[in-house]
Order: sequence, then structure tokens, then C-alpha cells
Amino acid sequence: MDYIAVGLAGFLGAVTRVFLGKIINTWLGWSFPVNTLIINLTGCFALSFFLTLTLERLEINPRLRLAIGTGFLGAYTTFSTFAVESINLIRNQQVWPALVYLLATPLGCVTLAWAGSAAAKALVRRQTVEEEPLES
Repeated sequence: MDYIAVGLAGFLGAVTRVFLGKIINTWLGWSFPVNTLIINLTGCFALSFFLTLTLERLEINPRLRLAIGTGFLGAYTTFSTFAVESINLIRNQQVWPALVYLLATPLGCVTLAWAGSAAAKALVRRQTVEEEPLES
């Protein structure tokens, strides 16, 4: 059953990535692979936020956590496309854009993963404080 949950959620994550990628490309029209960069950045934030929240505060079914985390968000983000696009930039002699992309993706993804976790922890702390009874 876990495989079916991950597969269905993965299908939705991949379709979402393609859909948003096309919208971003149409909207910006850049030759730089900003669509993959934006998708990977948002995916890293979302995965870290989701996992931190569900592991520290929000109790959900482990199968649902697996489907959303591994399935949807795993298929939404794409390291392989990042790698191929980096090679293509270099092959097309776009060295500076390639260097920016090669630095921005891992640094940005790790930074946003940290930010996602920090945001979830802040939300958990805030909810915990609001639930504590006031002492008289």
C-alpha cells in the first residue's frame, strides 16, 4: 500500500512540477533554468517545513507522510534536471550562468530547507504557548 501511495502522490508531484515549470518559463521567458531553480527551492522549503511540522507537532498517518514527503515533494523537486541543465549551460558556453546556477541551487536549497524547518519550529512554539493555560 505504501508503494501505491508514493506512486500516486509522485505522479501528482511530477505533474505539478511540469505545470509550474511551464508557467514560470512562459512568464519569465529566460534561457536560464529559473523554473527548475524555483521549483527546487520551494520544494526544499516545503519538504523541510512539512517533515518538521509532522514529526514535532502534527500527528498524521505515516503513510500520508511518506506519500507527501517522498512521493509528492520528491517528484516535485528534481536534482537530475538541475545536473543536466548545468551541463547544457556549460556546453552552450554560458559559463557565468552555469556557475550562478551551480552555486545558487545547493546553497539556496539548503538555506530554504533550514528556513522551512525554522518556520515550522516557530509555528510549533507559537501554538504550544497559545495552548498553555495562564497561571493566576
